[in-house]
Amino acid sequence: MNEDDFPKELEVLKADIEFYNDSIKEVAVDMMAEGFSKHPIFVAHQHEVKLGELILDIKDYARDHHINATTLEELVEKQVIEQHKVEEFKAAYKDPRKFICIFWVRPQGAYFIYIPYKKKR
Repeated sequence: MNEDDFPKELEVLKADIEFYNDSIKEVAVDMMAEGFSKHPIFVAHQHEVKLGELILDIKDYARDHHINATTLEELVEKQVIEQHKVEEFKAAYKDPRKFICIFWVRPQGAYFIYIPYKKKR
Protein backbone atom coordinates (compact mmCIF):
# COMPACT_ATOMS: atom_id res chain seq x y z
CA MET A 1 0.00 0.00 0.00
CA ASN A 2 1.33 3.47 -0.78
CA GLU A 3 0.62 6.96 0.50
CA ASP A 4 -1.64 7.64 -2.50
CA ASP A 5 -4.15 5.42 -0.67
CA PHE A 6 -4.16 7.72 2.37
CA PRO A 7 -7.33 9.70 1.47
CA LYS A 8 -9.22 6.48 0.70
CA GLU A 9 -8.02 4.85 3.95
CA LEU A 10 -8.98 7.97 5.90
CA GLU A 11 -12.53 7.79 4.52
CA VAL A 12 -12.75 4.14 5.59
CA LEU A 13 -11.55 5.12 9.07
CA LYS A 14 -14.10 7.94 9.29
CA ALA A 15 -16.89 5.55 8.27
CA ASP A 16 -15.84 3.09 10.98
CA ILE A 17 -15.67 5.83 13.62
CA GLU A 18 -19.11 7.08 12.61
CA PHE A 19 -20.42 3.51 12.94
CA TYR A 20 -18.76 3.10 16.37
CA ASN A 21 -19.63 6.65 17.52
CA ASP A 22 -22.11 5.88 20.33
CA SER A 23 -19.99 3.09 21.81
CA ILE A 24 -16.84 5.22 21.76
CA LYS A 25 -18.61 8.15 23.38
CA GLU A 26 -20.00 5.92 26.13
CA VAL A 27 -16.52 4.58 26.91
CA ALA A 28 -14.97 8.08 26.86
CA VAL A 29 -17.61 9.45 29.25
CA ASP A 30 -17.14 6.47 31.59
CA MET A 31 -13.34 6.83 31.53
CA MET A 32 -13.61 10.49 32.54
CA ALA A 33 -16.45 10.02 35.07
CA GLU A 34 -14.60 7.17 36.80
CA GLY A 35 -11.39 9.22 36.97
CA PHE A 36 -9.27 7.01 34.69
CA SER A 37 -8.18 9.98 32.61
CA LYS A 38 -9.18 13.43 31.44
CA HIS A 39 -7.65 12.47 28.09
CA PRO A 40 -9.26 9.34 26.62
CA ILE A 41 -7.70 8.20 23.37
CA PHE A 42 -8.99 5.56 20.98
CA VAL A 43 -6.52 3.51 18.96
CA ALA A 44 -7.78 2.56 15.48
CA HIS A 45 -5.84 -0.27 13.90
CA GLN A 46 -6.06 -3.17 11.49
CA HIS A 47 -3.17 -5.20 12.90
CA GLU A 48 -2.30 -6.24 16.43
CA VAL A 49 -1.45 -3.27 18.64
CA LYS A 50 -0.41 -3.51 22.26
CA LEU A 51 -1.92 -0.25 23.46
CA GLY A 52 -4.96 0.06 25.67
CA GLU A 53 -7.79 -2.41 25.80
CA LEU A 54 -9.72 -3.75 22.82
CA ILE A 55 -13.29 -2.44 23.02
CA LEU A 56 -14.56 -2.89 19.44
CA ASP A 57 -13.41 -5.88 17.41
CA ILE A 58 -13.86 -6.06 13.64
CA LYS A 59 -14.93 -9.70 14.03
CA ASP A 60 -18.00 -8.53 15.95
CA TYR A 61 -18.97 -5.67 13.62
CA ALA A 62 -17.63 -6.48 10.14
CA ARG A 63 -15.69 -3.20 10.03
CA ASP A 64 -12.15 -2.40 8.88
CA HIS A 65 -10.67 -1.11 12.17
CA HIS A 66 -10.38 -2.48 15.65
CA ILE A 67 -10.73 0.15 18.38
CA ASN A 68 -8.78 0.07 21.63
CA ALA A 69 -9.36 2.48 24.52
CA THR A 70 -6.30 4.04 26.10
CA THR A 71 -5.24 7.23 27.84
CA LEU A 72 -2.66 9.94 27.53
CA GLU A 73 -1.05 8.53 30.66
CA GLU A 74 -0.56 5.08 29.07
CA LEU A 75 0.86 6.60 25.89
CA VAL A 76 3.39 8.52 27.99
CA GLU A 77 4.21 5.43 30.06
CA LYS A 78 4.81 3.39 26.88
CA GLN A 79 6.81 6.29 25.41
CA VAL A 80 4.48 6.78 22.44
CA ILE A 81 4.29 10.40 23.60
CA GLU A 82 7.51 11.70 25.10
CA GLN A 83 7.27 13.22 28.58
CA HIS A 84 8.56 16.60 27.39
CA LYS A 85 5.73 16.73 24.78
CA VAL A 86 2.84 16.17 27.25
CA GLU A 87 1.96 19.84 27.74
CA GLU A 88 2.09 20.44 23.99
CA PHE A 89 -0.21 17.42 23.48
CA LYS A 90 -2.65 18.67 26.15
CA ALA A 91 -2.74 22.10 24.51
CA ALA A 92 -3.69 20.53 21.16
CA TYR A 93 -6.12 18.00 22.68
CA LYS A 94 -9.73 18.84 21.81
CA ASP A 95 -12.69 18.71 24.22
CA PRO A 96 -13.32 14.97 24.77
CA ARG A 97 -17.05 15.62 25.26
CA LYS A 98 -17.24 16.90 21.67
CA PHE A 99 -14.41 15.12 19.82
CA ILE A 100 -13.04 11.59 19.58
CA CYS A 101 -9.26 11.54 19.84
CA ILE A 102 -8.12 8.79 17.49
CA PHE A 103 -4.58 7.43 17.43
CA TRP A 104 -4.62 5.85 13.97
CA VAL A 105 -1.92 3.21 13.65
CA ARG A 106 -1.00 2.17 10.10
CA PRO A 107 2.02 0.28 8.76
CA GLN A 108 3.20 3.57 7.20
CA GLY A 109 2.98 5.52 10.46
CA ALA A 110 0.66 6.69 13.20
CA TYR A 111 -1.42 9.85 13.38
CA PHE A 112 -3.59 11.67 15.90
CA ILE A 113 -6.93 12.64 14.41
CA TYR A 114 -9.91 14.37 16.03
CA ILE A 115 -13.36 13.49 14.78
CA PRO A 116 -16.46 15.22 16.19
CA TYR A 117 -19.11 13.05 17.77
CA LYS A 118 -22.30 12.74 15.74
CA LYS A 119 -25.03 15.11 16.79
CA LYS A 120 -28.11 13.50 18.34
CA ARG A 121 -31.20 13.93 16.19
